[in-house]
Amino acid sequence: MSEVFEGYERQYCELSVNLSRNCSSASLLNDEEQKQQKIFEIKAGLDEADILIRKMDLEARSLQPSLKAMLLAKLREYKSDLNKLKREVKRISSANYDQAARQELLEAGMVDAHKASADQRERLAFSTEKLNQSSDRIRDSKRTVLETEQLGVSILEDLHQQRETLLHSHSKLHEVDNAIDKSKKILTTMSRSISKNKWIVGSIIAALALAIIIILYFKLSRH
Repeated sequence: MSEVFEGYERQYCELSVNLSRNCSSASLLNDEEQKQQKIFEIKAGLDEADILIRKMDLEARSLQPSLKAMLLAKLREYKSDLNKLKREVKRISSANYDQAARQELLEAGMVDAHKASADQRERLAFSTEKLNQSSDRIRDSKRTVLETEQLGVSILEDLHQQRETLLHSHSKLHEVDNAIDKSKKILTTMSRSISKNKWIVGSIIAALALAIIIILYFKLSRH
C-alpha cells in the first residue's frame, strides 16, 4: 500500500475519532456560548477531514488499478462516515438555534406578541446569517492556508526528488565517462601492440626472404 495514502489515512482516522467525541460532548453542553465554540471547532475539523479525503482520493487514483480499486472502496466508507458526522453537526446546530430562538421569545416582554415574535425571528435569522457567513469565511481562509501549505510541501518534495534524480544521473554519467576513458586507453594500447607486431612480423618475413635469397645465390654460384 502507498505510504502517502497510509499517512493521510492515519491522520483522518485520528481526526474522525476526535470529531465524534466532540459531537457527543457538544450535544451535552447547556451553555450556549460554549456550545457555539465547540460547534465552530467541529466544523473546522470537518474541513480538515474533507481536505484529507481529497488527498487520499488523488493518491489512490495515481496507483496501479488493483490497489486503486481497493483504496477507493475504503475511501467510500470514510466519505460515508464523514457525511454522518456532518449530519450530526447540522442536527446539533439546528437544535441549538431553535433553543436560542425560544429563549429570546420567552424573555421578550412586548405587548404585541405577534409583532415581537416576528421581530425576534428576523433578528435571529439576521444574526444567524452573519454568524454563518463569518464562519464560512474563516473556514475558507483556513482551507486555503492548509491547501497552500500542502501544495508547498508537495512542491518541495518534488524538487527534492528531482535533485536526487539529477545527482544520480550525474554520477552515472561520470561512471560512463570513466568507462569510456578506460576503453580508449585499452584500444590505444591494442593499436600500438598491433602496429608493433606488424613491424616484427614484417622484419621476420624480410629476414627470411633475405636468407632464402642468400642460400639460392650460393647454390647457383657453385654450379
